[in-house]
Amino acid sequence: SPRGPLHPLKQCKDMLWWLKLASNHGLLKGSHPKDFYPQGLCVDDELELKAYYAGHVLGAAMVLIKVGSESVVYTGDYNMTPDRHLGAAWIDKCRPDILISESTYATTIRDSKRCRERDFLKKVHESIERGGKVLIPVFALGRAQELCILLETFWERMNLKAPIYFSTGLTEKANHYYKLFITWTNQKIRKTFVQRNMFEFKHIKAFDRSYADNPGPMVVFATPGMLHAGQSLQIFKKWAGNEKNMVIMPGYCVQGTIGHKILNGQRKLEMEGRSTLDVKLQVEYMSFSAHADAKGIMQLIRMAEPRNMLLVHGEALKMEFLKGKIEQEFNIDCYMPANGETITVSTNPSVPVDISLNLLKREMALGGPLPDPKKPRTMHGTLIMKENVSLVSSEQALKELGLNEHQLRFTCRVQLQDPHSDLDTLHRIYTHLKSLLKGYTIQHVPDGTVMVESIVIKVSSSAEDPNNKVLLLSWSYQVESFSFNYIHSLLKF
Repeated sequence: SPRGPLHPLKQCKDMLWWLKLASNHGLLKGSHPKDFYPQGLCVDDELELKAYYAGHVLGAAMVLIKVGSESVVYTGDYNMTPDRHLGAAWIDKCRPDILISESTYATTIRDSKRCRERDFLKKVHESIERGGKVLIPVFALGRAQELCILLETFWERMNLKAPIYFSTGLTEKANHYYKLFITWTNQKIRKTFVQRNMFEFKHIKAFDRSYADNPGPMVVFATPGMLHAGQSLQIFKKWAGNEKNMVIMPGYCVQGTIGHKILNGQRKLEMEGRSTLDVKLQVEYMSFSAHADAKGIMQLIRMAEPRNMLLVHGEALKMEFLKGKIEQEFNIDCYMPANGETITVSTNPSVPVDISLNLLKREMALGGPLPDPKKPRTMHGTLIMKENVSLVSSEQALKELGLNEHQLRFTCRVQLQDPHSDLDTLHRIYTHLKSLLKGYTIQHVPDGTVMVESIVIKVSSSAEDPNNKVLLLSWSYQVESFSFNYIHSLLKF
């Protein structure tokens, strides 16, 4: 979807919605839309879904969707670099027909994460030492937990006493789920879980809005991460006028938000009610984003080995640059569609063919050629064909081979007692089937037969007992067994 990445829970709901839609449009055979809700996920035998660990935030997943021999991988948001609380995204060599990847940082290659962490801790410590307050606007899920662990460890090592707070609400709920799903975090946190749950912070407490006016140094994590609304903006307004204070922006800010304005050096901000806010505090940008950078995107392509690439969720010019690099390095087609634009990708589906062993033996007995070791052969059950072999309809094959098609039909007998004439009996059968089979084509043919689609029904009387009628049902091998069995049961009245 060109809409871009999804929240993990929403991603799951959207996948269920997609399956329901596919079922409603007949793309999934033999399934009912009710089957696609979480209590009973049931899909077609040919549809395979596989989730891969995506890093980014707790529970984030990349999804492989495979139908028959064709497949697509949709990444959503992912991170190829492990952080303080999550591991790196991973995918096997699944070789999808198309890989749909986010491209938030299409042209960015980040510096060392350790250097960034050391710089972050240094800036926070210096601000606290001079009695300033530090505001860190974050989103509730992901960076808040990573930076909380970083500061918690640093505070313990340095024996610092300045309070650290995180805003209540979403962040507090998110921390609760991190405690519950500790096994989804990285190896280091899982190993120390028995002695201590890293998300049960000793130095970080829940924030009350009245604390913003308290004297002395403090550090506050507040949502949202772009300073466009909510508690982070309210705290920013109170602290912006003091040069001792500091705001650290740890992630991407959309154009037009307060976060984007101050990162671009704007020092006078027009607020609601035509008031002006003078920004005197220090403004720092330290990217702790959980999106893959350009190097990470290329790494994922090497791992998955897709046949085609599609970029979404990025800035057009940067995506164009990355598109060129991908096509040059991997020699595959790369697409970057606009919202609502449709892309058509050619695939080479493999068609499984079963050949009877007896047929092969008979062919060899008739003097057919023995297998040539230099020719393509079966590998893992797949017949590797030459380019001049093509799949055609049976009618086309018979025409090219100059053969006539033989019609093979089957007949069964149904007996019933009826005192009427053969023609009356046939008419009653026609009327009976017409009333029951609404979706079938039923004809009363002048030659004394009834046809239900291609099934032919005839009536004849026994010479010994005219009341004993014999119904002859004739059908071709193409007729579905379900259709014949159903009609056969209706005639036993």
